[in-house]
Amino acid sequence: MPATPAVTATRFTGSPATAEHRLSPHLTEVTLADGRVVMVKRADGPGAVRAEAAGLRWLAAADAVRVPTVHGHDDTWLVTDRVAPGRADAGGAERFGRELAALHAAGAPAFGAAPPDGPAEAYIGLAPMRNAPGGTWPDWFAEQRVLPYARRAVDAGTLRPDEARVIERVCALLPALAGPAEPPARLHGDLWNGNVLWDGAGAAWLIDPAAHGGHRESDLAMLDLFGAPHLDRILAGYQRAAPLADGWRERVPLHQLFPLLVHAVLFGRGYAERAVAVARGQLT
Repeated sequence: MPATPAVTATRFTGSPATAEHRLSPHLTEVTLADGRVVMVKRADGPGAVRAEAAGLRWLAAADAVRVPTVHGHDDTWLVTDRVAPGRADAGGAERFGRELAALHAAGAPAFGAAPPDGPAEAYIGLAPMRNAPGGTWPDWFAEQRVLPYARRAVDAGTLRPDEARVIERVCALLPALAGPAEPPARLHGDLWNGNVLWDGAGAAWLIDPAAHGGHRESDLAMLDLFGAPHLDRILAGYQRAAPLADGWRERVPLHQLFPLLVHAVLFGRGYAERAVAVARGQLT
C-alpha cells in the first residue's frame, strides 16, 4: 500500500485513519478511529524528520514545556499529536516564561550539541544547520552559526562581500560583546511565534524545533525578532524564574544575527539588509 498520511498515521498509532485534512503540501491532520487527531508531516530534506523527532523528545525529556508526543517516524514521515487550538493570555504567557527558563536550565553537553539520537546535519526551517559541539559560546556562535550563513548569503548573491566583512568584524568582537559566560542551555532553536502553539487552556506547546545546545538569550531573541503575544509577560515570567545577566536587552540584536542570516539565505535581500544593519549597530 502506498505511503500516504492516513496509512502512515495508522502504522505509527495502531488506529485506523478515518479522515484526512491537508493543511499544506507537507502537513496533514489525520483523524483516527479511536477519536484522536494526529499531525502527519512529510520531510523537507534528508535527516529532517530524524532531527525534528529527536529534538521534540529532547525538549520533552526536560519535563519543563509541553511538547506533542512523537508516535513514530521514518526517513520521510513524522507523526505527532495535534495541539487543540486556543489563544494566549497574559497568565499563560507568564507561565510559559517560567517553563522556558526551566527548559533552558535542563542544559546541554556543549554548545552545538545535537539532541540524543539527533543527526549532526539538521535543519532550521528549510535551511540546513550543522550541530557540531564547540568550545566557548562566542567562538561557536561565530564559526557554526553566523559565518556559515553569511557565506551562503554571499554565494546566493543576497549579501555583498563588503557587507559580509562587517559581519565578520562583529564575529571577531564577540568575546567582548557576548556578556558573562553561561553554561550551554537546552534550546528550542527556532523559537518564533509560529512554533509556539496555545491550547484551549491558554498553555503553550512547542513544535518544529531546531534543538541544540546554545545560549539561552538566543531563544528569547528569536521570540523578540518576529513578535509573540504577551511577550512582556513571557519575559517577566522568565526573569522571575531565572534572571538574565545584566545587559541582555542590548544583546538581543546580536543573537538575532543568526536567524536574520538564515532568512537572508531562504528569503532574500531584505533580511540581508537587516542583518547588516544589526551588525553595524554592534560596531558603534
